[in-house]
Amino acid sequence: MHQGNQELKKELKQHLDLGETLVWEGKPEQGIKLRKIDILMIPFSLMWGGFAFFWEYMALSARAPFFFKLWGIPFVLVGIYLIIGRFFYDAKRRKNTFYGITKDRLIIKSGVFSTEISSLNLDNLPGLTLVEYGDGGGTIILGNETTYTNFFRGTGWPAGRSVIAPALENIKNARQVYKQITNLQKEN
Repeated sequence: MHQGNQELKKELKQHLDLGETLVWEGKPEQGIKLRKIDILMIPFSLMWGGFAFFWEYMALSARAPFFFKLWGIPFVLVGIYLIIGRFFYDAKRRKNTFYGITKDRLIIKSGVFSTEISSLNLDNLPGLTLVEYGDGGGTIILGNETTYTNFFRGTGWPAGRSVIAPALENIKNARQVYKQITNLQKEN
């Protein structure tokens, strides 16, 4: 058996009920990934970071009051996160994400600084949306979400997390997994 599948089964097994078995397990695509939102975020982050770095440089070199030197530090830190940190945060989040499907539910285990377990009953999903990519991969959104929240999905944008529907993000063979979920829903 493939080593990756063993890791997935190990991570998810502890969250299964007695007698429950996995019919599918997976992980999101790994590594640094560019998303649609980066069309806007990259120029914005460069402008933000550029201004913050310029402010801090000017405050330090002009011997500005101590307050002005301190004032720029949070903006520089946000700039660093927006320019590069969000890519590493997203990659780490996806590395720590595991998906499992049983006959009755979906399990999502994820987290960077703490572990979050989501268990979604297949009978009670408010919606199911397949977003396919050209390579056969895709994202299955497990509920209803607006274009706004979908646009910011996975960016690590702080305000968006509480309104985003759970999803099986960036998985291989997304159409097959989608069909498997819909077939299981019909059986229940």
